[in-house]
Amino acid sequence: QVQLVESGGGLVQAGGSLRLSCTASGRTLSRMGWFRQAPGKEREFVISLYWSGGRIYIADSVKGRFTISRDNANTVYLQMTSLQPGDTAVYYCAASTSTMGPYDYWGQGTQVTVSS
Repeated sequence: QVQLVESGGGLVQAGGSLRLSCTASGRTLSRMGWFRQAPGKEREFVISLYWSGGRIYIADSVKGRFTISRDNANTVYLQMTSLQPGDTAVYYCAASTSTMGPYDYWGQGTQVTVSS
C-alpha cells in the first residue's frame, strides 16, 4: 500500500505562485502526478512525472505556468506560477507502481483558491 501526504495549498491572488508537495511512502513507484477538480467539474489531469527517463506530461491549460519536480526520494513538487482564478480547484496527488493505466493511489487533496 502507498500513502500520499500533500501540503502547500492555500489562497493566492491572481498572478501569484504556490508550490504543492506530495510525499509517498510504502512501495516503489514508477510515476507520480497531479490532478485537479474544480467545483461542478470532473477531475482533470494536470501534470505527471515518470521516474524512468524523467518524462513529463502536462496539460495544455497549464503549460508554461506549472512545473513538476522530484527530490531524490518519493516527494514531488508542483510549482504553480501565474495562477488564474480558473486554476481554483482541489488538487490531488496521484501515484502508481506501473507506467500505464490508471493511477493506483491518491492523496486526500489540497485546496487551491485563486482570487481575482
